[in-house]
Amino acid sequence: MPGNLPPETASFVGREAELDRLGGLLDERRLITLTGVGGVGKSRLALRAAAARRGRARPDGVWWVELSPLRDPGLLTTTLAHTLGLTIGVAAHAGQSLDEELCTWMADKTLLLVLDTCEHLVAPVRHLVGELLQSAPGLTVLVTSRERLGSPGEAVLEVRPLPCEGPESDALALFRARVMTASPQAAAALADPARAALAAEVCRRLDGIPLALELAGARLRLWTLERMARLLGARFEVLSDTGRAVLPARHRTLRTTIGWSHELCEPLERLLWARLSVFAGDFDLGAARTVCAGGPLPAAGVERLLEGLVAKSVVRRSRERGSGTRYRMLDTIREFGHDWLAELGEVRTVTDRHAHWYAALARAAEEAWMGPAQVDWYRRMSAEHAQLRTALEHLLGTDPEAALEMAGALWFFWFSCGHLQEGRNFLERALAQVPPTGAAHAQALWALGLTMLLQGDLGAARMTGLACVRAAEALGDPEGRLRAAYLRSVSLLMPGDPVRALALAGPPARAGHGGEGSGAGLLLCRLVSAYALCDLGRFEEAAEEAEGLRTACVELGERWMRAYADYVLAVAALGLGRHAEAARHVRAMLSGKRLLNDRFGIAIGLDILAAAVAGLGDGELAARLLGTGHAWWRTVGRPQMGSPSLTALRDQGERQARAAIGDAAYETAFRGGAAASTG
Repeated sequence: MPGNLPPETASFVGREAELDRLGGLLDERRLITLTGVGGVGKSRLALRAAAARRGRARPDGVWWVELSPLRDPGLLTTTLAHTLGLTIGVAAHAGQSLDEELCTWMADKTLLLVLDTCEHLVAPVRHLVGELLQSAPGLTVLVTSRERLGSPGEAVLEVRPLPCEGPESDALALFRARVMTASPQAAAALADPARAALAAEVCRRLDGIPLALELAGARLRLWTLERMARLLGARFEVLSDTGRAVLPARHRTLRTTIGWSHELCEPLERLLWARLSVFAGDFDLGAARTVCAGGPLPAAGVERLLEGLVAKSVVRRSRERGSGTRYRMLDTIREFGHDWLAELGEVRTVTDRHAHWYAALARAAEEAWMGPAQVDWYRRMSAEHAQLRTALEHLLGTDPEAALEMAGALWFFWFSCGHLQEGRNFLERALAQVPPTGAAHAQALWALGLTMLLQGDLGAARMTGLACVRAAEALGDPEGRLRAAYLRSVSLLMPGDPVRALALAGPPARAGHGGEGSGAGLLLCRLVSAYALCDLGRFEEAAEEAEGLRTACVELGERWMRAYADYVLAVAALGLGRHAEAARHVRAMLSGKRLLNDRFGIAIGLDILAAAVAGLGDGELAARLLGTGHAWWRTVGRPQMGSPSLTALRDQGERQARAAIGDAAYETAFRGGAAASTG
């Protein structure tokens, strides 16, 4: 079943009536918004309800889009598209807007889309959701927000605090569960009727707000229940007497409880809490040490203090993403911490530190990308996506030169990891702010050209390649000349001019540029040269060039380009009539592409695998592969990228498959393959 629902990371108690009501709305209505105060459990309720809808007549899945880290409304569409597995922006150069591209892709989908935490993006979410619902009859959207969208046809369900009355109330059950996690001994003591009544009073004081209950329950690892009730009561009385409480009662309750938890933290825990508020989404320990240490808070003490905040439910451990334990704060707690950071006068200092840490991470990833840790870096940078975006946004406003350097260093992230439109956006903004000189400018210009290539904006890529030539000449940079040659040659090869492409990237041209070693520019030129030789029917030469490229990649431990070398070897083998050899090469290619989720690579690989197995006589499998390839091409946005050679390979497989099994059987097998998940 397609989808990406996150695991539940906190206690879920009660809510049977709300789940029943929400389940009915999800069956009957197409837009439902869960509203309520911060910390009341909107996200948890949405997640539990969405999980229950998996497999219920939604063949295209249930998808969760977390919007709390997103600050730029202009990235809303690309964020949704990337979550859904669509490489967006491919049709932008043809006059189709990003919203239109997403709507076109969604038109025949039947799925549930959950947009979590939208209150800071109400207007853009309302606009985009309206367009999507109009374009996609099979779409249902569930939104969580502190305020309704105000859209036509919107069903609004207010999520209220947990009931507090009675000895078996849901609020008391959640409080007990959190106390059990913090201190089993304290939880056992709640079996006493008098103490249970006191705990129920604490729950009433906290208005049954789940986050407030969890924060209070966590405190019983150090306190007695009696002390908590006494101090909690005094705290609320003081606040009610001061006249400061201008928010609605439940907002005041949560704010008061968070403030109370804040006061009960160690001084250095409070400082760490404030500094952690600059992180958007989840983060790891290394980032927390670097960004948050300083002054009275030593780097060596960050881990202990972080674990202290975890024990107090201020910070939560997030899911593992292949790079160690990660942490996050709920939005309401992060907002409180950010207010304190402002009170301390440290917002700019810590935000700068955050941005420069992730800029340094981008440089480290670029340096290691062409090596054996490539897959690990892919996973790590994917996990850090929200932080990278936050850092770039900050640098664009405070240090455009640093933003330019960071955006250029992330060329592999935009180009190889499927973030084309977002990368193009950041690169164009940074290039517009910085004088067109220097190595950082040349690198960013080349990165921009790469995004244009895969978006199919070949004319713009060609012009950018010429600008890269001039920049490389001014710098006397052989690697830059090779990278520019790659841009120019691919922009000619894709529309069907292999002769000129080979003239720009072939061995004589590479020698003229001084190309040596194993830089990305040289390897990319070898790749496009091998492609061009295949297009010219010079298959033996193409195989020799691809073998050399593959050997170089194996020596480096590199996987992304090595898989494309396997692809060229498959094309060459197919051209020579060696169908079994072609199938073997393309299967190796696909295994590498799946490691990096390279959708374009998977799509072209499925096309040639279909041609190979059709040549071996298995028309049914070929048809299924072409159907699956069709589904992948839809996520890329432009079938075969408009390339005559890619189209010819795909059509060759179809002709042979139809000839082998007949049109009716072909259509049936094709539809079966197209229905397969691309996740």
